[in-house]
Amino acid sequence: MDKETAKALEVLKKYWGYDSFRPKQDEIVCAAAGGGDVLAILPTGGGKSVCFQVPTMMKEGISLVVTPLIALMKDQVQNLNSRGIKALAIYAGMSQKEVDLALNNATYGDFKFLYLSPERLNTPLFRQYLPHMEIAYIVVDEAHCISQWGYDFRPDYLSIGRLREVVDAPVIAVTATATPEVARDIMTQLRFREERMIMGGFERPNLSYIVRCTEDKLGQILSVCNSVPGTGIVYVRNRKKAEELAAFLKSKGIEASFYHAGLGSETRALRQEEWKMGITRVMVCTNAFGMGIDKPDVRFVIHFDVPDSPEAYFQEAGRGGRDGKQAYALMLWNSGDIRRLHQLDTVSFPDRDYIADIYQKVHIFLDIPYEYGELSQHKFDFDAFCGKYRLNRQSAWYAIKYIEKAGHWILSESVDVKTRVMISADRKVLYDYQFDDPLLPRILELMMRRYTGIFSFPTSIDEDFISAKTGLTVPQLREKLYRMSLLHLIRYIPAATSDVLFIKHERLMPGNLDLKPRTYNFLKENQHRRTEAMVEFVTQTEECRSRRILRYFGQTESEDCGNCDICRARKNDERQIERKLMSELGEGYCIEDVKRLTGSPETLPPRVLKVLRRLIDSGTLPPPRN
Repeated sequence: MDKETAKALEVLKKYWGYDSFRPKQDEIVCAAAGGGDVLAILPTGGGKSVCFQVPTMMKEGISLVVTPLIALMKDQVQNLNSRGIKALAIYAGMSQKEVDLALNNATYGDFKFLYLSPERLNTPLFRQYLPHMEIAYIVVDEAHCISQWGYDFRPDYLSIGRLREVVDAPVIAVTATATPEVARDIMTQLRFREERMIMGGFERPNLSYIVRCTEDKLGQILSVCNSVPGTGIVYVRNRKKAEELAAFLKSKGIEASFYHAGLGSETRALRQEEWKMGITRVMVCTNAFGMGIDKPDVRFVIHFDVPDSPEAYFQEAGRGGRDGKQAYALMLWNSGDIRRLHQLDTVSFPDRDYIADIYQKVHIFLDIPYEYGELSQHKFDFDAFCGKYRLNRQSAWYAIKYIEKAGHWILSESVDVKTRVMISADRKVLYDYQFDDPLLPRILELMMRRYTGIFSFPTSIDEDFISAKTGLTVPQLREKLYRMSLLHLIRYIPAATSDVLFIKHERLMPGNLDLKPRTYNFLKENQHRRTEAMVEFVTQTEECRSRRILRYFGQTESEDCGNCDICRARKNDERQIERKLMSELGEGYCIEDVKRLTGSPETLPPRVLKVLRRLIDSGTLPPPRN
């Protein structure tokens, strides 16, 4: 064992309590510790986090971890802190002061990890601190987001490559879903000094992929819940369906709950915890559920609707059976699902004139004039927006998401927006005001001292801090703030969970929105390719499901899994052929007899030849006569 590997194992044992790495983890860790750039492609549940966390603990300095998932940031920071490793995160909803403090701690404190979203990399405040940070690694989580070939392209990821111009640190890029084209593009976009890709095997021998065509999806789900013991996940396309299906399962005596991005953060956290603890047996959810959740004993994952891409399916199905025990990934489909997938090519890429119109309507809705709005953040009520302009929700949604892909704004769903206060009364009025509650001037004084801009604009306040200083609970503080708003002393914007639109550039004049036809067509073609791959995966009945998935991700050498619906059907078919041949054939049979028995007028199908060879090799049947 070399010195680098020994040190890596020492760190793994000290902080994670493991004596050995999972397959490929040690190779990835040692490659990173050696100072080279590395792209790690490991399946869901393959332990990607350890691949950058262990090298960071082996080296001086802090790792910048770029990830688009707020929930994952918080979860990993909490996990690291619980192990005695100092980590912090910067995410949407934090005040300027909180961001400044976090960057200061990352620069001058003894923190080992700073998690942040990609759009933060270009902010003036981050750029101000960057030269003073001792950066050990640039870590790119969900690295497929940097590639326009990928299914979840995010333009802000492209700024990571430019970060390398000012930061002399190796890159560790990790992802669970990268086709060969995407993998090459990741290394190019991240400016790898030398291409190095380490890929774990994507086989999941304990996970049975089952695809079932049915008009009775509810009956199928109920059957699985009643016949397969243990915890499960049911994925659906929209929030309403999640709520309806959870209610249906509960009415049938199954402990089910629902989860989607429209729930408040406390509710989401509680439901996630109840599911992890086993209080909730089945979680019915949208794709908002599952990222970063490491529950090993999930016995079944059901897709009520067909996902939009093989990447999404593989990642979600892969949440089953992480403990290595038998688990099932069941996808239900019918002709309606196939029609919907084919409609995606049109619906998900609206006409470019329509997209430009939506761009202007969003700015009007948010009261942003021309040449204003740069780097501003706004609550965005999508339903109210569609209602005001009488828009088709689906078309408007995809137009907004395309503008996000083009790099003009970022839409974050269900962000926790902190309480904001602006003192609207003049200072002199406040000093002369006759308060009948002595706590009101105390609260005002605390806010005036702590938040310098509070007279000029609504400012995020730390309710926990002010509550502690005044001896109030947070609900009591909110009641006081509401009361002061009724007295017209302050403008009070209560804390809420809301979709937030971050505008990156000032509003453009009509006709100036550059929606490049080449990029538009490129993204549309990629979407079409993924859609067709998904349709073929669902409808084909010849190739092993596991082999089909592995081939899509570039793993060309694999064997039939023996567990999927196609392999099982083939086994049953072979057993029937075997029984027929054994009962009907005797001494002196010829190939024509085999053709007649198996209904094969021309050449014998491969499955018949396979059975015949097996019977001959075992001595059960003699060779056929000429």
